[in-house]
Amino acid sequence: MAAAAARLWRLRGALAAPRAAACSSAAAGAGRPPPPPPPEKPTTRRQADGVRNIILNNPKKRNALSLSMLQSLQEDLLHDIKSKDLRVIIISAEGPVFCSGHDLKELSSEEDAKHHSKVFELCAEVMTLIQKLPVPVIAKVNGLATAAGCQLVASCDIAVASEKSQFATPGVNIGLFCSTPGVALGRSLPRKVALEMLFTGEPLSAQEALMHGLVSKVVPEDKLEEETMKISHKICKSSKSVLALGKATFYRQMTQDLDTAYKITAQVMVDNLTLRDGQEGIEAFIQKRKPVWSHSLDQKK
Repeated sequence: MAAAAARLWRLRGALAAPRAAACSSAAAGAGRPPPPPPPEKPTTRRQADGVRNIILNNPKKRNALSLSMLQSLQEDLLHDIKSKDLRVIIISAEGPVFCSGHDLKELSSEEDAKHHSKVFELCAEVMTLIQKLPVPVIAKVNGLATAAGCQLVASCDIAVASEKSQFATPGVNIGLFCSTPGVALGRSLPRKVALEMLFTGEPLSAQEALMHGLVSKVVPEDKLEEETMKISHKICKSSKSVLALGKATFYRQMTQDLDTAYKITAQVMVDNLTLRDGQEGIEAFIQKRKPVWSHSLDQKK
């Protein structure tokens, strides 16, 4: 009996020890502040009826292209990019500034050259990615777009701007020439217009941007959403496979001499005819009916 009682006593002690340790641990952590919440994603993504809207959503920092913003934008652009339900992407922004360019705090002397290289390399990846995507990308601009923000507009396939929008590359005024934005500007604007922007930092009005080809359309602010969606819905009515082929070919031939460009595009038009959507479209035109894009858009004959 005594031996049994001793065993029971030892068992009770063994069970009590972990409870005491747990209570002690909880008491020790009771005074600690709770862990900070995870940072909010600097972009918002939503999609409906074939149209993906990516919204730069950090107006307190003028939607600057910080590393986190670039990473988030890249992620939203690539998300389920091969989905047949995705037909067009719109990039817009919250607040009065579309995008102010890079976060200058990330480019200060507090960060080393390795970090600075990472910022510019990722930015270049995102800008070139836009033109490599198989769907059209539209910039919907309602406000100021400066430096890398102007670069973002120039890198999109189409840009629709409100009348109040402005575009500038003011880096020269703070001792940091907008060399990387100049890549996109030099491919969207006449050379002398691009260089005046880069040398002076003076902004272009929306109408000036339209006149020189930086944007596709300028509309009143209250018509911006309507006009952008009108273009998007028109794109959605076309074959995704044909648009993907056409977009890739357009950018490819732009870097070639005239003879090579025609050689490339002639072969692509032959390839286009092998797409089921290409065949369907021609047959529908001959038969005076609307084409039916109900089959697999990427399937070849």
